[in-house]
Amino acid sequence: MTEKAEPAPRAGRKPITSRAEVEHVAFELFATRGFDRTTIDDIAKAAGIGRRTFFRYFPSKNDIAWGDFDGQLDKMRKRLASYPPDRPLPGVLREALVDFNRVDPDEAVWHRQRMELILTTPALQAHSTLRYADWRQVIAEFVAERLGVAASALAPQTVAYTALGIALAAYEQWLRDPRADLADLMAAGVDQLTAALT
Repeated sequence: MTEKAEPAPRAGRKPITSRAEVEHVAFELFATRGFDRTTIDDIAKAAGIGRRTFFRYFPSKNDIAWGDFDGQLDKMRKRLASYPPDRPLPGVLREALVDFNRVDPDEAVWHRQRMELILTTPALQAHSTLRYADWRQVIAEFVAERLGVAASALAPQTVAYTALGIALAAYEQWLRDPRADLADLMAAGVDQLTAALT
C-alpha cells in the first residue's frame, strides 16, 4: 500500500518549517476550539503539513504543550553538572530554576498559553505528572550526588518536590499578573523558602 502524499500548504500560509511554528498553530486552535476538540488532523491541516510531519515534531497532541521539554531537561542536567561542588546548594538551585524557566521575550505570549494549558487542562494532567517526575528526577540526581546518597532518598526527593512547587507557584502568579516577571518570581520563591528555613 502506498502512503498518501502530504498535502500542499494551505493557501495564504507559508509552509511550516519548525517545531515552534507547529506549536503556535496548535495554540491558536486550542484557544479557539479548546484542547479536547482539536485533533492532530486539525493541527496538521492548519499548519499545511501531513500527519507524518506532525509526528516528526511531536509524539502526541499532549506533547505540544511541553515543547522541547526533553532537550531543556538535558540542558538543565548539564548546567547543574557544571557548578563547582563548593557552590552552596540553594544558590545553585536558584540559578538552575531561573535558567530552566527563562523565556525569550518574543515567545512570552506563547509561553503563557503553554503554561495555561499545562496547568488548567484536565486532559493534560496525567501527561503532566510524567513530565514533572522527569524534571524532579534531574534535580534529585544532582542533589543526591552532592549529598552522597541515592536519588531515591528522602532529602533529594524533598528538594526536588520543593523546587517543583516553587516553579508551579511562580507560574500561577505569573499567569495571574501579566506585568509580573517570571524569572523574578522564580528567584523570589527560592529566596523566600531559604529565608523561612534559616
